[in-house]
Amino acid sequence: MSRVLHYSLLDVFAERPLEGNALAVFHDASSLSEEEMQAIAREMSLSETTFILPGDLESEVRDGVRVRIFTTAEELPFAGHPTLGTATWLRLHHPRLRGAQDQAGLVILRLRVGPIRVRFSPQEGRASGLRATMLQNDPVFGATHDRAEVARLIGLSVEDLSPGFAPQTVSTGVPFCIVPLRSLAALRRMQLAHREAEGWLAAKETHFFYCIAPADAAMPEADEPGARTDPTSGVSMQERPDWHARMQFYSGEDPATGSAAGCCIAWLVRHGLARSQQTVEIQQGAEIGRPSRISVRAARQGDRVHSVEVSGRTIPVADGRLFLP
Repeated sequence: MSRVLHYSLLDVFAERPLEGNALAVFHDASSLSEEEMQAIAREMSLSETTFILPGDLESEVRDGVRVRIFTTAEELPFAGHPTLGTATWLRLHHPRLRGAQDQAGLVILRLRVGPIRVRFSPQEGRASGLRATMLQNDPVFGATHDRAEVARLIGLSVEDLSPGFAPQTVSTGVPFCIVPLRSLAALRRMQLAHREAEGWLAAKETHFFYCIAPADAAMPEADEPGARTDPTSGVSMQERPDWHARMQFYSGEDPATGSAAGCCIAWLVRHGLARSQQTVEIQQGAEIGRPSRISVRAARQGDRVHSVEVSGRTIPVADGRLFLP
């Protein structure tokens, strides 16, 4: 007899159905091995697929619902759109959990990086989806990287990269190399050299490149005159409320990368390109016909960046069944 596995498809960081980053959520993966989860993720052929491993209600409320996240190639300890999407499915379809946590408007996922808390806005109905905010782990700022090397790997010239800010590895659970570009035009021209980049990234203990450009202006210089000062931190900064981003990986491109967006806002706040606690909108996915909107903010106290929040809307679009021996 076949095992019947129920799953749902959701569009995450989407303002309308069939936009954002699609996610497959398997409702109960208790019968699956790790190898089967990886094979199913390849079968789904999405950026990520998640597998819920149900437990008893008391532990799920206290410690979080156990979830595993797989790309088509590997398991990840953390990822943004799978976290928001899976938490939204639980919010809509796990009434006992919802009842236990309703006053807080909260769902906790127990991931390999530890518990991640997802807070929900007042419910707007299934048709328009649910808007939620995840609190990511505090960022770890890693090494900076040679601009010429990075430019070559992403198919650009060194002049396309910001002269004032070096590419830097940042992690809130998965390490990304944040690559600031001068302009949106440069971002649109980028083309990752996948095979060569894979080896370079592994050597730098970094997972992917996350390339960013200001939406409506050229990248500011580090010492650009007229910079304002954040009255809270005293940090010189240029306000850039809207950014575009791209993240090419494996042999394709990610429509929305919530984990990288958390690293991005941490980097922006640390380098004075966004204020502490300023909400910044990141747009991603337009180049591949999957426009996505990611809202981010982070706090800064002295040299410490913390309270990294990533928000977006998740819209359920389909339910299905998978048959396995």
